[in-house]
Amino acid sequence: MKRKSKILIGSAIVFVALFVALFLARKQFVGGPGSPTVEGPRAVTDGGIKIPGWNGRVDAAEEKAGMTLDAARFVEEGQTLHVTTGPAVSYWKTDAMASGDFTVRATFTEPKYMNLNSHPHPYGLFIGGNDMGTPSQTELYCAASGNGTFIVRGFGPEPFRMTGLLSKSNPAIHKAAGRGQPVTQDISLSVREDKVVCSINGSIVASYDKTGLLSSGKLTSTNGHYGLRFAHNTDVFVSNLLATSGK
Repeated sequence: MKRKSKILIGSAIVFVALFVALFLARKQFVGGPGSPTVEGPRAVTDGGIKIPGWNGRVDAAEEKAGMTLDAARFVEEGQTLHVTTGPAVSYWKTDAMASGDFTVRATFTEPKYMNLNSHPHPYGLFIGGNDMGTPSQTELYCAASGNGTFIVRGFGPEPFRMTGLLSKSNPAIHKAAGRGQPVTQDISLSVREDKVVCSINGSIVASYDKTGLLSSGKLTSTNGHYGLRFAHNTDVFVSNLLATSGK
């Protein structure tokens, strides 16, 4: 009996330890290191897509919570796109398609780092967009945060992670001098024969075999729509969005 009791107590301790570890990992994933709370999306005022020819889709989980495209704001200011979220969302132009070997790039500027959030939130590019605007929508995105980290994730149509549960640090990614200070990232996603590569500020931060991205539960193709990807509660300007063919 004593042996059984010790086994039960040991199992309980292991269970509690695993539960605490998973809780802390989730907290770090959602809020970043040292984040005190889990922050949910907050709808913006005067939301919606204000530029003709553009479309968008809110993440399924936030859509289920009642968030719509009107809870984020997508406008053009001069030659720059200004995005304010709201829920996590992807935006694309109706005719913005890329196939074969190509590179999509854009410059992202967060004028006031963490202006709308209590912890760093990422923004970036996606490729491989298919079944756009439907529950079957697929895409792969690479996004950076102003604390020097990045993530590569996607929808197939269920979410999948390439960089794991937590964001990855990389010295190529610019860090804001402090909260409320500006930070800029040049991000590109390239398809090169059998590879998909994410570069930030001129340095490769992630590279994947194309076949691994086309496996079950991931992309249907690297061909398709390309566009912009934003986490919730972000305030970002985008310029020089461009797709070029070739390696």
